Amino acid sequence: MILLSTNLSAQEKTEITVDRNGTGDFRNIQDAINSVRTADPRGMIIIHIKNGVYKEKLVLPPHVTNIKFVGEDKYKTVINYDDHANINKMGTFKTYTFLLSGNDIIMENITVENSAAQLGQAVAIHIEGDRVVFRNCRFIGNQDTIYAGRDGARQYFENCYIEGTTDFIFGPATTWFEGCTIHCKKNSYITAANTPQNIKYGYVLNNCDITLADNVTSMYLGRPWRAYAMTLFMNCTLPKGINPEGWDNWKDEENEKTARYMEFNNKEEGANTSDRVKWIKILTAEEAKEYSIENVLGGCDNWNPSVAE
Repeated sequence: MILLSTNLSAQEKTEITVDRNGTGDFRNIQDAINSVRTADPRGMIIIHIKNGVYKEKLVLPPHVTNIKFVGEDKYKTVINYDDHANINKMGTFKTYTFLLSGNDIIMENITVENSAAQLGQAVAIHIEGDRVVFRNCRFIGNQDTIYAGRDGARQYFENCYIEGTTDFIFGPATTWFEGCTIHCKKNSYITAANTPQNIKYGYVLNNCDITLADNVTSMYLGRPWRAYAMTLFMNCTLPKGINPEGWDNWKDEENEKTARYMEFNNKEEGANTSDRVKWIKILTAEEAKEYSIENVLGGCDNWNPSVAE
């Protein structure tokens, strides 16, 4: 009877708390998500998540929108699961730790981790929502850490830490990474964009710091998962250990005719473009002006993630 009263109270609040120790409205994040109604009349719901390791395989369905998740500490507020593609032949797209399908979602100060061993693709966060913002978060995994899903959906990462091994930022979404640290754990590929032909913008990494584990000596910036992949590294730090060619055609020369790969104003030894593959574009300062947050993510609704609260 007391539990019922607590849950009803949470359904009337605009700010609710998740705490594994039982002091909040819910002990599990999924229960907090489930408490949010379709077109919830309360408006934005803020879900505060206390420090702890939440061993949950989370699903935020498409009808759940307008939520802000706020962790207590990005290093100590951890959502963790450990599925990988070769468990019962589940395949890549069922391995997520967090499947986020709703629109207008903000996440701050949280770690999302897929801790599976390197036995196959293992997604930490699978994003299908539009107008999704991540600030000061950490995404930990190996192969396929972040799936930026859904054609044309817009996602914004600011001051985030992302680590992985192979193709660990992949998918068809339009995604901007601002001031992020991208950590590469083995010789492989950072991005595998799947940008549709009819969508102008794919991935833009701006002011990002690419870091390499000690054993990494030949890291590619990207390879095209599909023919019209679009990726731009701009104003980034590219250390020694970035492969001089920079980009790979995924064993298909036809991709060289269509892939939209670009670089502009990067720095450090790995930014030397003298030995880059000939089928990518080095932007001029004038050409680079096109690639702003407003142009890439604005869409028909003039979305500006930098002011989303």
